[in-house]
Amino acid sequence: MRFLCVSDQIDPLIYSSSVKERYGDVDVVFCAGDLSMEYVDFIVDSLSKPTYFIFGNHDLSEYKYYKKTAFGDIPENNYDAAKHSHGADYASNRTIKNKYLYFTGPNGKKTPLIIAGITGSLKYNNGQAQFTESQMKRQLIAMIPSLLWNKLRYGRYCDVFLTHASPRHIHDKEDPCHKGFECFNWFIRKFSPALLIHGHIHLYDLQAKRVTVTGKTTVVNAYSHLVVDFEPKFNEKGDYLEPLISILSDR
Repeated sequence: MRFLCVSDQIDPLIYSSSVKERYGDVDVVFCAGDLSMEYVDFIVDSLSKPTYFIFGNHDLSEYKYYKKTAFGDIPENNYDAAKHSHGADYASNRTIKNKYLYFTGPNGKKTPLIIAGITGSLKYNNGQAQFTESQMKRQLIAMIPSLLWNKLRYGRYCDVFLTHASPRHIHDKEDPCHKGFECFNWFIRKFSPALLIHGHIHLYDLQAKRVTVTGKTTVVNAYSHLVVDFEPKFNEKGDYLEPLISILSDR
């Protein structure tokens, strides 16, 4: 299973007439924020693959149509699904079982790719989609019932956790805008997503670290774009094990 992960920058390799030739072999696209919805539209139209997105702390012109958090925010009344759906699924504050991609174990049992997501960055100037640590953790806690149901039914809480900000002290920076969330580390410890995809941290140095393994989770920075191979593993009884994750950063 192959993922195309994008965030923060319109990449000329993606925003191109040859995008299908380059990335037509991916199975899913994950958009980790700070991208215009027009760019998301282009990816959906060009690749025709299941696409999931969350918002960052910029490019928030359509955030008002989607926001739904643990604090009771709801989309504006003039929400027009036909105009604002963009063919992609908003993954924030929910868990999603992909309808098209399944893992098949040696016993023939099929389980779907499970995705969880959360929008936003750490609060630094009271802008939209910015949250304190406690506000963000409350949103994560609100997802616990669906995560527990996934564990009971599929043997795991989620496979992919899609965020904009990074976990604290993993790929983040020390300025107020770019600090990560400590509660994301809590989420990793409690729910062990195989893959955490984030954006927010721009990579101007080609040697900058963009992949970190913490516990059972591989954390990747999707800045611009990154391709990830995700291969599920099973034991002889058909129980799901940790997947093999390969980063194809040179594509």
